[in-house]
Amino acid sequence: MTKVAIISIGNELLNGQTTDTNASWLAGRLFEMGIPTVGGWTVPDETGRIVQALKAACGLADIILVSGGLGPTDDDLTRQAVADHLGVELKFHPELLQQLEDFFAKRGKVMAETNRCQVYIPVGCDILDNPIGTAPGFCAARDDVLIAVMPGVPVEMKRMFNEQVVPRIQKNHTGPVVASGKVRCFGPGESDLAQKLGNLMDRSRNPLINCTCSCGEILLHIIAQAENREIAAAMVEDDKKMLFALLGDWIYGYDDQSLPQIVGDLLRKTGRTIATAESCTGGLIAKLLTDIPGSSDYMSAGWVTYSNDAKISQLGVPERLIMENGAVSEPVARAMASGAVQKSGADIGIGITGIAGPGGGTEEKPVGLVYIGVCLRGQCFVEECRFPATNRDFVRYRSALAALNIVRLKLGI
Repeated sequence: MTKVAIISIGNELLNGQTTDTNASWLAGRLFEMGIPTVGGWTVPDETGRIVQALKAACGLADIILVSGGLGPTDDDLTRQAVADHLGVELKFHPELLQQLEDFFAKRGKVMAETNRCQVYIPVGCDILDNPIGTAPGFCAARDDVLIAVMPGVPVEMKRMFNEQVVPRIQKNHTGPVVASGKVRCFGPGESDLAQKLGNLMDRSRNPLINCTCSCGEILLHIIAQAENREIAAAMVEDDKKMLFALLGDWIYGYDDQSLPQIVGDLLRKTGRTIATAESCTGGLIAKLLTDIPGSSDYMSAGWVTYSNDAKISQLGVPERLIMENGAVSEPVARAMASGAVQKSGADIGIGITGIAGPGGGTEEKPVGLVYIGVCLRGQCFVEECRFPATNRDFVRYRSALAALNIVRLKLGI
């Protein structure tokens, strides 16, 4: 089976100034092609370290994808490092110099002398054109290993990869292919889900099922290997059906579907509208719903009633309820959801109030305590949640997703 390793080059990737999105994107594209990534390196702008990474990657993979370090400054050392690894010199390419001068001339500029270094390519390498940037890439073949070197600028790297590197990879790809799919769950704890799955997550199983968790969502990633894509894809679909039969309404969607998207689809399908009344989430639920194109079909209105006065004046929450129970309480969440329905005329109302932290909690009402009220079909339901007080953003986002999941379940799906 063809295997790929990815090397990302740049001091800025190691000091936190820049996030390495290139490696993640490349691994995703390779996975779509059914080719696994078996290793990855992030290395500084140092010739010796780049050579070390190339040597290590060649010991693992058939194809090495390199991004970064092809610019015109003194710290752009990838060209020289690859030449050193291959044991060749850098060669001046006058045709590349002309292309580079034309590139600047079309933009009304004169090329700086420092850009000349970009037209030196290791001897024996095929040039990869870069029509939208100044740094050409190049490919080298050595000992049955293909090395493709691309710019670090994401838009330039992506175009070069899709148009010029992918055909080379497809030509060299041999062996089984990989297909994948995702099953998205919300509600159970990770241990509860693991108990349900039993030995389905055994590392020797094909398809392999991986599990990741974030903010209450559990993502099951199905990875199947087979002799061709059709068989592998069928294996993935069979596992999806098996997991649905096993997990039921814990599953809210598949592949790239999001919980807000699923809730929006259900609202549109059932012809219902929704309104939100938010305190601790600060409008996050409304944002998640309206991030979806076409949400005007079902999103009616939203309030951020952070203060007690706003809850009373905007939503009609009785002052007595707040005085007797506190703003973070089951009766107030119920009244907020009911008020959202009454004030907007929507079919469904969400009311949410809680303590997001980091301060404001007590022994009786700790940080992470959230009440979610949902009014639907003339009935109001309230769920008390006690989320881990990891940080403010976590509590708010998990609360918003939990509210949407309650709506999903109440709609009968």
